[in-house]
Amino acid sequence: MKYLFACCLFLALSLLNTHRLSAQRNEWTTLFNGKNLSGWDTYLGPPLDSSGKKISDIPVGLNHDPKKVFTIIEQDGEKIIRISGEAWGGIATKKEFSNFHLQLMFKWGTLTWGQKKKKKKDSGLLYFATGPDGADYGAWMRSQEFQIEEGNCGDYWGVAGGMQDIAVVKKSDSTYVYDASGTLNTFSATSKIGRHCIKQGDAENASGQWNTLDLYCKGDTSVHVINGKVMMVLYHSSQLENGQVLPLVKGKIQIQSEGAEIYYKQIMVKPLDAIPVALLK
Repeated sequence: MKYLFACCLFLALSLLNTHRLSAQRNEWTTLFNGKNLSGWDTYLGPPLDSSGKKISDIPVGLNHDPKKVFTIIEQDGEKIIRISGEAWGGIATKKEFSNFHLQLMFKWGTLTWGQKKKKKKDSGLLYFATGPDGADYGAWMRSQEFQIEEGNCGDYWGVAGGMQDIAVVKKSDSTYVYDASGTLNTFSATSKIGRHCIKQGDAENASGQWNTLDLYCKGDTSVHVINGKVMMVLYHSSQLENGQVLPLVKGKIQIQSEGAEIYYKQIMVKPLDAIPVALLK
């Protein structure tokens, strides 16, 4: 009888512990505390003139922001991140992430600068960011880019050696658009087809309205989602290092400043055991 009771107690405790672990894995971790940029580093590339050309090759640098490109403001009763876009660079998490689901909200401001003056407003979410700051255009780390640009939210860019395989169809103007039934191609700076892949469809809200971005990463597979709609599925995340193709499945999260005013809030991440099957179809 005592043995049976002990077995039942052990089973009950095991189930309770499993439930607790499962609940913990489903909990979001907030990356923006709603007060300041604690947990993030800022980085700004070389200073630019009014046309967007480099004034020098010396970067403004790490955690030095004389123009207040990255600030916390209050809007509609909540604290949000404002990125002015006046300089090229970004904010990056101090921690690295792998196998995660990231969610954030963004909306466009009104200002544009330099090369982006009176053009599509531009930013970007860089994931698996690794290596030195300023590896791309003196401003961004090697990474995979979830494009955030007016009309193009969800596109892919390989940044400073980032590479992904994406199923695409070729359009008449030699551009490549994601299509789950298309042919798998490698996108990178050294690929014949380039490092840019266009997303399928459009799900972005009107300028000035908040959008929800979801990024799912499991192993070397990732999914770009805007406002609940899958923009593309990407495979075999890798990087080119000294002529060798190596895995790229872990890194920091970097949010770009790229010539346009933009706001971010509710930046959260949680562990991911598997990408939901519905997103991969």
